[in-house]
Amino acid sequence: MTNFEEKLKRLEELSASIKKSDISLEDALKDFEEGIKLAKSMEKSLDEMESKIQILMNNPEVSEEDEKSAQGKKQKSKSENAPVLGLFDESSEITGTRA
Repeated sequence: MTNFEEKLKRLEELSASIKKSDISLEDALKDFEEGIKLAKSMEKSLDEMESKIQILMNNPEVSEEDEKSAQGKKQKSKSENAPVLGLFDESSEITGTRA
């Protein structure tokens, strides 16, 4: 499947198949797994389209090379801005003794 519309059509087919009352559990699980993979792929495609739209809205004369560079920066900034929970910080470790 090469384009978004084909993937959407297949996802709709899988959804209809899963809803049938005569489908086996194994087949439903197989269809569900394929549907999840398709949905993730489509989400990635939508993110890429959104990036292109944002780039074009900000600068309609941008080149394709500039677009790739901007996408790389976007991916890098997402990982740099990831929250740090500090759940297993060694300085706050409980030793099991009471003061």
